[in-house]
Amino acid sequence: MKRIGLLSDTHGYIHPRLLKFFDPVDEIWHAGDIGDIATANELAAFKPLKAVFGNIDGTAVRAVYPLHQRFLCEEVDVWITHIGGYPGHYERYVKPDIFNNPPTLFISGHSHILKVIFDQKLNFLHINPGAAGNNGFHKVCTAVRFTIDGKDIRDMEIWEMKRNEVVL
Repeated sequence: MKRIGLLSDTHGYIHPRLLKFFDPVDEIWHAGDIGDIATANELAAFKPLKAVFGNIDGTAVRAVYPLHQRFLCEEVDVWITHIGGYPGHYERYVKPDIFNNPPTLFISGHSHILKVIFDQKLNFLHINPGAAGNNGFHKVCTAVRFTIDGKDIRDMEIWEMKRNEVVL
């Protein structure tokens, strides 16, 4: 059994309340637009980190993190990429693999919109954790944590906080 903390689009900022939310997780997965290598290093120092680079990430982040991560977590085939789309609207460059070799869990970021959708046609779960950072058009920062136990994905919880909220 593994507890996962999932976030995206930090754009160089990790709110302290988000780290509290991720305190009970075993691993953190980042779906791109990390912002800078210092942000990735902060997360990796806190918990083991699996991440992909996003469209705003520079060469330092791209040198460490790939465009795609595909791996097994317990018995769940996971695919993480930054710009991947969502059920019915997948990006053209992921479509061939999505249709020919669908994962069990497809994770993408980029939109800054939290989505959890089961793709009934391809029989897998899609999660976009929204945006956890302070840059972008979103009004609320979001992230997700959940449990993977064997083949089961369960106990999903959402963290949200108004953007630019002052910590007292």
